[in-house]
Amino acid sequence: MQMQGIQMDLISEEKLAEMAPVEKVRFIIDEVRSGKILVLEKGLTPEEEASLIEMTMTLIDPDGFTGIEMESYPSKDDTSIFGKLLKKHTVRTRLTVVGPADQLKTLKKDRNMISALLSAHK
Repeated sequence: MQMQGIQMDLISEEKLAEMAPVEKVRFIIDEVRSGKILVLEKGLTPEEEASLIEMTMTLIDPDGFTGIEMESYPSKDDTSIFGKLLKKHTVRTRLTVVGPADQLKTLKKDRNMISALLSAHK
């Protein structure tokens, strides 16, 4: 009996931290092109997100790769007492979900929840 379904990989912050930005983008695209849904423990920087979108656009093929769907929790400012004392403006990135556009559809998103529908490849 062959099990059918969608593979979802949970990627730790440590695994992504080991990679250079270009490697990270390439890794995500390769995994998503193979049909996987990725949940990144720590989101991407705005520059990495832009690079991911740019590279994805060059790979879209009407008869094959349909692109990506990507959702992240909104960033949070560092509002800790320590951060305020140092007047440090640090933006922390949060969890990101990335998958093939034809398999992942965002239904609802707010500051603390992403609701998505996963569908099998057609």
